[in-house]
Amino acid sequence: MEIRPVRWEGDVLVLIDQTQLPHRFVEVRTTDWREVVEAIRHMVVRGAPAIGAAAACGLVLAAEAIETSDMPAFYEQWLKAADAFASTRPTAVNLFWAIERMKRVAQHCNNPEEARRCLREESETILREDVEANRAIGRHGQTLVPDGARILTHCNAGALATVGYGTALGVIRAAVEAGKRVSVYADETRPRLQGMQLTAWELVQEGIPVTVITDNMAGMLMRQGEIDMVVVGADRIAANGDVANKVGTYSVAVLAKHHGIPFYVAAPVSTVDLSVADGSGIPIEERSPEEVTHIAGVRIAPEGVKVINPAFDVTPAELVSAIITEEGIARPPYTDSLAQMVAKRSGEVR
Repeated sequence: MEIRPVRWEGDVLVLIDQTQLPHRFVEVRTTDWREVVEAIRHMVVRGAPAIGAAAACGLVLAAEAIETSDMPAFYEQWLKAADAFASTRPTAVNLFWAIERMKRVAQHCNNPEEARRCLREESETILREDVEANRAIGRHGQTLVPDGARILTHCNAGALATVGYGTALGVIRAAVEAGKRVSVYADETRPRLQGMQLTAWELVQEGIPVTVITDNMAGMLMRQGEIDMVVVGADRIAANGDVANKVGTYSVAVLAKHHGIPFYVAAPVSTVDLSVADGSGIPIEERSPEEVTHIAGVRIAPEGVKVINPAFDVTPAELVSAIITEEGIARPPYTDSLAQMVAKRSGEVR
C-alpha cells in the first residue's frame, strides 16, 4: 500500500491517525484548522516533515475560514492561526520552515481570494516536493547500503513521518528497489513505541524483513556483529551537524561509534537550521509524564514517582558518519557541507 499520512481530497484534509496504528488504520478528515493544530499537538500526525506539511495544509483551512474581503484584516486573523501551529511542537524545525514559507506567500497577495488560492497551491507544492525529496534521499542513501546489510533504525522516519516514502526508511526502500537484500532491526523506541508500532508496521506492509528489539538490546547485537549500519531521521540539524532526533538516538550513536558501525542521518534540507550554531541551541520538547508511567492507559509506575520525558536528544556531529539529503550526501566538516546543501536547495525553491 502507498502510505500518504497527509493529503488533500478536494477541500478536505486527510490525516492518518498514527495513534491508532498498528491495530487500526484510521483516517481523520477535516476542514477545521483547529483540528489540525490538535492533531499535531497530540501526535495524530508526527515526524518533522509530516508536521510541516500538515501545518501548511492547516493554514490553507484557516484562510478558508476567514470571512473578510479586507486584506490587512484577513492577514491579521490568519497570523493568529500561524501562531497556534507554531506553538504545537518546538523541536521539529520543518514546522517553522513551512509556516514561514506560507507567510511569504500570503504577504505577496493583494486580497484574501488571491491568498486562499495561492496558499492552497503552495501547500500542494510542499506535499509534492516532500515526496520528491524523500525519493532523492533514498537514491543517494542506498549507495551507502551494502547488499545483505542488517540495518538498525530508531523511532519512525518512514512514510508515516513524511508525506510519503520516508527518509531513513526511504533509504531502505530504495536499497530494496535497487535489488539489494536488506533486513531491519527496529528498536521499540520508548516511551511511545514508534519503532515497534509504526516502523515495524510499515515494513511488514512491504514485505521487508524486520525484527523488533527493545531499546536496550542494540549494544549486545552490535557486539555480536549482527548490525552493519544505523540509519535514523532527524527533527532538526544544527549548522555544525549536531542532530536532534527521538530520545535514545544519542545512545545508539555512541554504541555505533564504539563498535565501528557507520551511523547515518537521513533528512530533507528543510530540517537543517543554519540559524542554530550547534545542538545546544535546539529547543527540546518535554512531554507528559503519563507517556512514561502508562502504557495503553495502564499505569506501570508507582504513584508519586518523578518523571522526566524529553521527546528528543541531540547527537553530536562527531558521531555522525554522514547526513543524507535530497541534494546529496553531506560529510564532515558539516559546517561547510550543510551550508552548501542549503544554498543549493534555496536556489531551487522560491
